[in-house]
Amino acid sequence: MIVEDEDGIREFTLKFLVKQGFNVVPAKNGEEALELLTKFKPDLILLDIEMPGMDGFKVCQEIRKKLTVPIIFLTVRRDTMDKIKCFELGGDDYVTKPFDFQELLARIRANIRRYYASSDENKNILTFGDLEIHLNNYTCFLNGEEVELSTKEMELLLLLAKNPNQVWSQEQIYDHIWSLEATGNVDTVKVHISHLRRKLETNNRSPQYIKTVRGFGYMFVK
Repeated sequence: MIVEDEDGIREFTLKFLVKQGFNVVPAKNGEEALELLTKFKPDLILLDIEMPGMDGFKVCQEIRKKLTVPIIFLTVRRDTMDKIKCFELGGDDYVTKPFDFQELLARIRANIRRYYASSDENKNILTFGDLEIHLNNYTCFLNGEEVELSTKEMELLLLLAKNPNQVWSQEQIYDHIWSLEATGNVDTVKVHISHLRRKLETNNRSPQYIKTVRGFGYMFVK
């Protein structure tokens, strides 16, 4: 989306980006942009600062209540304090007019690339309060500090955490994690649950994450 009140800049930028393969939604002011955001979910927003009515700063604040997509400010302002304000309000980049279209294109691609790389990374992290489970390298962090877990403890934690608020019996857990092994019995589930609680829970009498459902089994609470 490009939000720009100057017709010439808006149209020339739109035509350039369309030639580069982008689908572009134009808006001539902040009010129109916010209305269009109810229909379209852009991957990036080019946002002019100096517009009649609602200026770019206010529009950015409203956008940030709904979307986390990159916002690149377009402006004739070159003052350092203006740039700082752009970033403080949630902007991701800042391009001064007149701008070079190739530079703008490079900034658009870089911001979109960073945004989706960050989104993919976050998809690989399960977060429950102060607990983080990183799926890409099977590590676990509590209050920002890594928790050392054995392979079976991690497998058990993942089974429960990927299915929050679902009750698992000891037999079901054993079948999922130990059923292919020649040795062991269902009691090993209780032992590993106890080990996990010691490492993850600050109060084992009232567990925050792994709770016992009497008569049924265990449940990871989200």
